[in-house]
Amino acid sequence: MSKVLATDLDGTLIPLNDLAENTSDLALLAKALREKHVTLTFVTGRHLESVQDAIKRYALPAPDWVICDVGTSIYKRAEDDSFQIAQPYVDHLQSIVGEFSTGQLREEFASLETLRLQEEEKQGQFKLSFYCDAKKLHAIHDAVLDHLSHRGLPYSLISSIDPFTGDGLIDLLPTDVSKAYALQWWTEHAGLDNQELVFSGDSGNDLAAMTAGYRTIVVGNASAELMETVHGHYESRMQVDRVYIAEKFATSGVLAGCRHFGLL
Repeated sequence: MSKVLATDLDGTLIPLNDLAENTSDLALLAKALREKHVTLTFVTGRHLESVQDAIKRYALPAPDWVICDVGTSIYKRAEDDSFQIAQPYVDHLQSIVGEFSTGQLREEFASLETLRLQEEEKQGQFKLSFYCDAKKLHAIHDAVLDHLSHRGLPYSLISSIDPFTGDGLIDLLPTDVSKAYALQWWTEHAGLDNQELVFSGDSGNDLAAMTAGYRTIVVGNASAELMETVHGHYESRMQVDRVYIAEKFATSGVLAGCRHFGLL
């Protein structure tokens, strides 16, 4: 059976600033993943350059695959350590949006003063991202959703709050696409069974992947609400053996979870 660890980065695999244990456990985890030939996949909202920056900055183990841009890009690491776009996934997303580009999407929302375009490097072929006032996030979410529905546009949105800056975030993605959607597509594309994969995460935007049927690690710095939701999901299906609620935070929680599930 293949061994696969798919993990979120910020708040999960990346060591927290004030936890020395996280840094030492990251080295242990990286060594064990190598020795056990575990396929490592990053699943993150970051764009590829930001992922590459994080790999250098935090000495992360090199992933075999990167699912980034909130599920709108998938890359495979080549032998020269460069990352190559997965063209079949590009074609798949193109089939969802058809002729409607993110450029046209910009025009649709240009007059909405509550939205500020994010930096150009945070935009993508299939992702349009905005900042907004976090205090008004729910109302802005509803207004954007109404416009998408009213105009019949082939996009959906994911709203969240940046845990580092406190900014409200609005991501417009092809209909139904998310980190979980991309992970499921990749799992099927790679010929894997959901049973073979362990997923680790820490926040609400990991919830869909955490409840998709993979063995799941919820790191100890996740909210009590998220822990209860994920545990309740598997408890209701009599599958509590598929979830590990870590006591340890971030990287150390991922290591403990991998050991729990026999991945290492």
